[in-house]
Amino acid sequence: MVKDGTKRVRGLPEKQGLYDPAFEHDACGVGFIVDISGKKSHDIVEKGLRIVENLSHRGACGCDPRTGDGAGILMQIPDEFFRKECANAHGFAGGRGFELPPLGQYGVGMIFLPQIPVDRHFCEGLLEEIIEQEGLDLLGWRSVPIVESVIGEFAKDVRPHIKQVFVASSDGNIDQDALERKLYVVRKRMQNEVRDKMKRAFHYFYIASLSTRTIVYKGMLIAEQIQPFFLDL
Repeated sequence: MVKDGTKRVRGLPEKQGLYDPAFEHDACGVGFIVDISGKKSHDIVEKGLRIVENLSHRGACGCDPRTGDGAGILMQIPDEFFRKECANAHGFAGGRGFELPPLGQYGVGMIFLPQIPVDRHFCEGLLEEIIEQEGLDLLGWRSVPIVESVIGEFAKDVRPHIKQVFVASSDGNIDQDALERKLYVVRKRMQNEVRDKMKRAFHYFYIASLSTRTIVYKGMLIAEQIQPFFLDL
């Protein structure tokens, strides 16, 4: 309801200046922050997380007040951070790390996997097959460090096993845009083939992001839980 002179008028204001009621719509809260000089820093991540927290009124929670309907952050791939992490043996199968190619020549996927081991191993194996079939190289998997105690009981019950997959072109001659398109095909193929080959795993499998440029950290969280839940942040 808006005021119009001495009257109160129901509905939206009329189109005027830069305002057009046709653009009004309901949506979740979204914030955006950037360093206009292009400088990468953890300060940008910190400020991004604060934006999400300031938009917590746009989120929702249910009977479990510590389980949210979803919150997260999308950011540029933190190349320096991942380079150190991947060189470290901690968190990798066999206790061995690996070296990343130059930024733009590899992609990172944030993968939500089933908690049931047999279903998780099926999804991991299928993704590795598709990566190979698309002419790409699997560099390695990384377990994403989390603190489960900060989330609600319902979120714990349905929480996926979260891992990151690192992928590069097999010949190293593909440009970044072409690699980005390849990763898109891998993502779409994987989602379709999990659904067709193991339906029970499909409901617990999700690729939150798979890109050479960006990565997404998210979950059934309230805004204040994002940073303490994901230790990477």
